[in-house]
Amino acid sequence: MIRLEAVTKTFERPVLRGVNLHVPEGSVYGLIGAGGAGKSVVVKMIAALVLPDGGEITVNGREILTMTETELAGHRRNIGMVFQNNALFDFMTIGENVAFPLRRLGRVGDSEIRERVAERLSRVGLAGFESRVPAGLSGGQKKRVGIARATITRAPLVLCDEPAAGLDPVTSQRIFDLLRDEQRKSASTVLMVSSDIDRLLTVTDRIGVLHDGRIVFEGTTEETRASEVPLVRQLLNGDNDGPL
Repeated sequence: MIRLEAVTKTFERPVLRGVNLHVPEGSVYGLIGAGGAGKSVVVKMIAALVLPDGGEITVNGREILTMTETELAGHRRNIGMVFQNNALFDFMTIGENVAFPLRRLGRVGDSEIRERVAERLSRVGLAGFESRVPAGLSGGQKKRVGIARATITRAPLVLCDEPAAGLDPVTSQRIFDLLRDEQRKSASTVLMVSSDIDRLLTVTDRIGVLHDGRIVFEGTTEETRASEVPLVRQLLNGDNDGPL
């Protein structure tokens, strides 16, 4: 489904130094690492919001760097995004926010859009919130609106950048459980970046560890929990912001 081969990226300094990553189709893959390791950059590259300096990124058998601008736009429309900062439009109602990806597709009528928005909001526990505005929602409610928006087009690929950032442990677990439940119902492929590793590991199939611009460990969730690799143990023990 997703394959990165020798991917590099430099901003003011080298961030990715040759990332090799494979996310199997229909899986939930967790990408972890210290703060500033480049995890969000990887997500943005898969969504073609940032392009690599070198290497290859293949999604569903298509190499991103060979796509035309029209093809890149189509690629992005086939991805659901859950953003770290929610990225809700303050000037839109909740219903309008959730409907936005469907309206961009331009292939769905108003009646169906209303039905699908209502269904999505009900699925995330926010039935009847269509006319409300983002400013009146809690952090957890905004996250759930983001999930409703990311899944309304039934995209085969969902990318989640810190989907539970800033939430308390109970709400965080609910967000991860909701994402996993949605993935099972749609058989989508999900890539999650999260610093909430304890709760991330309750929903993933596989884990990759990004360090010093490379994937230095990759395995099933069970293999990750049992790993004696010092980097992995350090992250699992809660030190995911300090130097590794």
